[in-house]
Amino acid sequence: MIRTPLRPATCLAASLALLAPALITAEPAHAAAKRIRLGSLADVSRGSWSGPAYTMNGSGGVVAATMSRAIDAIRGGTGSLDVVVLAGSAPTSGSTTPECDTVMGLAGVNSCTTWTLTRRSDGDNSAANTDVRNAEFVYFAGGDQCDYADWKGTALQNSVKSVVAKGGGSGGGSAGHHINSAVVYDACRGGVTSDEALYDPYDPAITFTTGMFVWPNYAGTINDSHFVTRDRMGRTMAFVARAIEDGLTTGGAAWGVGVDDGGSLFIDGNGRATAAGADTFVVLGDHRPEQADADRYLSYDGYKIWRLRPGQTYDFKNRPTCGYYLRSVVRGVPDRNLYDGTPLTNCG
Repeated sequence: MIRTPLRPATCLAASLALLAPALITAEPAHAAAKRIRLGSLADVSRGSWSGPAYTMNGSGGVVAATMSRAIDAIRGGTGSLDVVVLAGSAPTSGSTTPECDTVMGLAGVNSCTTWTLTRRSDGDNSAANTDVRNAEFVYFAGGDQCDYADWKGTALQNSVKSVVAKGGGSGGGSAGHHINSAVVYDACRGGVTSDEALYDPYDPAITFTTGMFVWPNYAGTINDSHFVTRDRMGRTMAFVARAIEDGLTTGGAAWGVGVDDGGSLFIDGNGRATAAGADTFVVLGDHRPEQADADRYLSYDGYKIWRLRPGQTYDFKNRPTCGYYLRSVVRGVPDRNLYDGTPLTNCG
């Protein structure tokens, strides 16, 4: 950025006086929490539910196939349930309730309520928390996962946990996919590319939130979205290395879960995940990186990568020890063909 010399004091004072009105109005006012409900005005009343179940989507929209599976799993194939969509900002075009528009077209849905919450304090909005606690599935819309991470420590965090605890479910797309992993790349200091993350795994833009949600059978995970489309394997490798090096996960291992655009990972109550729509990649780091320091290239020998094509499964409860292909990073340069390899079938 080019900086101009300081003006004389009299000119500077006059300039500040002229700028004052603009400075006062530069900070936009936050919109009030907004609620839009579709379907029945009354919540379902039922003693028990058959979940949990989850949907992890590579892009922002609801994927009907996996959402239907989650709804059926939670309601046990009978009756109907209530869904709440949480959004950190309103859509900039089209429908004001795009996720609920899809959800209301699925069997077994009693209602779908969209809450747009734009401030941290909205996480303590009593009406929003009541709706969430009365729901059986919570879907985090696409947008900015930093908005969702900001709700950590508010009532909303525990309200979402209560939905899963009673046998309901959680999920989301893009930013909503990120927030549902155990370690969240929160993007609160901006985005990072694969090249940037491999060059410096401690790039200031790489920040994490932990302790938001740790769903049963999904510990040690770091979700990533738009995976192949935006070439994010490299940055997921860096996230995994950081999680291990910094002790963000237990047992000296971390699992990156990357879902591509149009893809969705359905996870049942026993931790069994099924890919749909597009490929999903599970990237395991099971030892400390050979080099992971600030302002130094990443080196990591032997990431284990499972590529799940639509219909293929991965067991997060009993995590597999075979069926992966191996890829490494040496001084910031990854192996070729990161997104494809011959799975090992004899892993000793």
